[in-house]
Amino acid sequence: MSPTQPPVDLRSDTVTRPTPAMRRAILEAEVGDDVFGDDPTVLALERRVAELAGKEAALYVPSGTMGNQLAVKCHTEPGDEVLLELESHIFLYEQGGLGANSGCLAHLVPGERGLITPAQVAAAVRDPADDHVARVRLLCVENTHNRQGGVIVPLERLQAVAAVARAHGVAVHLDGARLWNASVASGIPLRDWAATADSVMMCFSKGLGAPVGSILAGPADFVRRAHRVRKRWGGGMRQVGILAAACLHALDHHLERLAEDHRRAKTLAAGFAQAAGVRVVEPETNIVIVTLEHPALEPAAVLGALEARGVRMVSFGARRLRAITHLDVDDAGVARAVAGFGEVVHGLTGRG
Repeated sequence: MSPTQPPVDLRSDTVTRPTPAMRRAILEAEVGDDVFGDDPTVLALERRVAELAGKEAALYVPSGTMGNQLAVKCHTEPGDEVLLELESHIFLYEQGGLGANSGCLAHLVPGERGLITPAQVAAAVRDPADDHVARVRLLCVENTHNRQGGVIVPLERLQAVAAVARAHGVAVHLDGARLWNASVASGIPLRDWAATADSVMMCFSKGLGAPVGSILAGPADFVRRAHRVRKRWGGGMRQVGILAAACLHALDHHLERLAEDHRRAKTLAAGFAQAAGVRVVEPETNIVIVTLEHPALEPAAVLGALEARGVRMVSFGARRLRAITHLDVDDAGVARAVAGFGEVVHGLTGRG
């Protein structure tokens, strides 16, 4: 790597830096005090996303994890069960927040491509008249699904599982950290995806490239409760319009361009797949998962050799690596990553 050439950072789409235009939007943002409810830029962002999602209200929050955890807290009571797909982000990557923040139990079910089936939901719900058992009060779904490699859970499958949950009195929360990607890749409007759930969380700091922030949308009374809990959890922010301005800019300028990330992910995956001793599934959005099948390809060794060549990826479970395309990775960066990956694999396996 040239001393002046930055690394191709594929660790996540969270590593993006604000563009010059986004920095100008931040600089020029009109601000108030969001705790008092009078930051005009935050209010504009919340109104806009509520409209996009077809929900009554929305709440700007510092992170996707806080948005998900607020949703669990506001849909449940301590002692309730939350239905979760076995590899969901809420279970794996939010530090046991279900129990620590809301006093809830995780009811884990292995999914099909990231989603619990309607039959599994029906089987998990217990008799609410039985005072001996925990009540299943919430089903959490994820789209796109991170651990499944950014797959898009089909709309009709979400609709089917949500219908069964609601028929049993179970609320539905959609972890839509990358729901923007699902919408752009499928051509299905955001509100159609969001309609499958009572609440939905979406991130601005991933593919949309904003520096900070996510949003939680749902019914007005639900959002009002989430607003109060956000304050208790230390998430009440003041002149946060400078960050909301970046999110509004992202919606205006970075949403449709997610299709470029998806195209580059396919190119990246096809290039990686040319290396002997690995298996790569063609991505549906911007996440590429590489399985290291050759015994000489130890994840730590591969990652270290890639880093030396100016390519950054992360380990993603046993013998799997993850690469995510984003607005800071152009076609030249993809080409560099493919070339570096091929060199590393050839060097470690001795196979062309």
